[in-house]
Amino acid sequence: MSDTLVGIVLAVLVAVGLLIAAIRIAREYERGVIFRLGRVIGAKGPGLFLIIPIVDRMVRVTLRTTTLDIPPQDIITKDNVTVRVNAVAYFNVVDPVKSVIAIEDYMFGTAQVAQTTLRSIIGQAELDDLLIKRDEINQRLQQIIDQLTDPWGVKVTLVEIKDVELPDAMRRAMARQAESERERRAKVIHARGEREAAAELGEAAAILETHPAALQLRILSTMSDVAAEKNSTLIFPLPIELLRWIEGTRRAQSG
Repeated sequence: MSDTLVGIVLAVLVAVGLLIAAIRIAREYERGVIFRLGRVIGAKGPGLFLIIPIVDRMVRVTLRTTTLDIPPQDIITKDNVTVRVNAVAYFNVVDPVKSVIAIEDYMFGTAQVAQTTLRSIIGQAELDDLLIKRDEINQRLQQIIDQLTDPWGVKVTLVEIKDVELPDAMRRAMARQAESERERRAKVIHARGEREAAAELGEAAAILETHPAALQLRILSTMSDVAAEKNSTLIFPLPIELLRWIEGTRRAQSG
């Protein structure tokens, strides 16, 4: 009787152990890729599901977006300028089965593809485009890396260049260029102001020439301004007609 009881207890323990070994739980962002005797039969989850102990093997795959930091790299641009560039990429698994059977380590593979693609794209761009058209370069990087990782079931959603370090000599040259550009703009604005002022003065002179009385009023206004400042200088205006009469007399005498 005791041997029978022991056998029953052992059978129950084995059944409970097999049941525990067969139970698998996958979180909402996880999938379990099931291999049965070495052959993949699909992905299960999320939630609770059962596998066949010893016969089945499960590989967990996360579907959450992964942030990949691309380390700084020294790259020569198309116009032969050496820059140090780093970037960041965001990707996630969209096909758990492919991510397991198509590549040994999809995270390492994606990182290597991102680094080599970054070097290739930056090497084809000029420095000005790298500094000004960064959004276009980011879009090209995302498209190319996504095409390369698509057979692995990986979707690259975003690639961003974080920092571009220039050599000290190039930074100084760009600073001098920016300063020269600011000086050029200042001179152009000053010359434009002088031209506009000269045009206004020409129009004022034409008006005063046709209206002598306005000129006299202007002279009196200037004398009033000078006198208000309590200066020791006295101004005696001479009529323009007197100066013209003196000039005409000198010419008559010379003739």
